[in-house]
Amino acid sequence: MLRPLGGGREWQADPAHIRLATQDERLSAGVRAVNERARAAAVAFLDVALPPAPVPVAGCAECDGLAGRRRAARVAYDGSAEADANVLLRRHLAKEHEGVTGEGGGQANWPTW
Repeated sequence: MLRPLGGGREWQADPAHIRLATQDERLSAGVRAVNERARAAAVAFLDVALPPAPVPVAGCAECDGLAGRRRAARVAYDGSAEADANVLLRRHLAKEHEGVTGEGGGQANWPTW
């Protein structure tokens, strides 16, 4: 039986198709598990809601690029890279689109650092 490094459901695999995880894969799985635990703890114990993900402005190439970067991070389960893309997108929205969140033209209600 196999189990993901960060924990999770076990599954069976053909031993001929198994290889050791690379150092990058082990590190990524460990970071992902720590991020998930920290996020769950913050919400459960501190009753802290994470800010909504910034929404790119339609037709803006920079917004589209940052949203693509965020999507790629999500697909790779890389919470750190996803957070970085959100920060960069928020900064871009504040600077180039005067803080527009991308939802109905409203102003951002979180710090833009």
